[in-house]
Amino acid sequence: MHENWEFVVRLLLSGILGAAIGVERKVHYKQAGVRTHFIVAIGSALMMIVSKYAFMDIINNHTIILDPSRVAAQVVSGIGFLGAGVIIFQRNAIRGLTTAAGVWATAGIGLAVGAGMYIIGIVSAVLVLVGFITLKPLERRFIRNIQHVMITADDQPGLIGKISAALEQLGLSIEQMSIDRMDQQQSLVDIELFLRKQKQIAGTDKVMQVIAEIDGIKNVVFPSEP
Repeated sequence: MHENWEFVVRLLLSGILGAAIGVERKVHYKQAGVRTHFIVAIGSALMMIVSKYAFMDIINNHTIILDPSRVAAQVVSGIGFLGAGVIIFQRNAIRGLTTAAGVWATAGIGLAVGAGMYIIGIVSAVLVLVGFITLKPLERRFIRNIQHVMITADDQPGLIGKISAALEQLGLSIEQMSIDRMDQQQSLVDIELFLRKQKQIAGTDKVMQVIAEIDGIKNVVFPSEP
């Protein structure tokens, strides 16, 4: 009976840690939110508990050999299918990689807590949250001088010049560019730009607004994962 309550505590703790990670993802409108991370954490903890303790009634039979790590290994590989489901590829832009990594890490947290490794599970959850919340602002401030932008626009003369002039006013210069024609009938093009920051500028919302106001622009996307 004591073991059963211990298992319940492990499931509850796994669910709480998973939900905490899910809240952060939901706040940023990601594909996998609170429920997904909550269920992944509890499910992986349950599988780990079953892997370690479900065969105690036959373990004394010397003809039976068990490897508890096999279930954990299957969870680690199997969670990849769920992670793939939150990755989106649209118009040459990949989104959802960070959220997929969070789902994968949440499974590991569930396995750790399910195995009774509470401290490691809690510390891992805290580190994942720190990575989600703090690393991107630090990356923007100290590391990333290149901004990736995807633009869908009408195919018209002088468009690139207009975009370049607008970006220069914001302190951005075009480092690299590629243009792909989407549809011969609609005369639409996909423009992929890598922009270098020359000075401190406004946020991505301002950049998106300035580009969108140019005549002929249909859509502006920042593919980098928040």
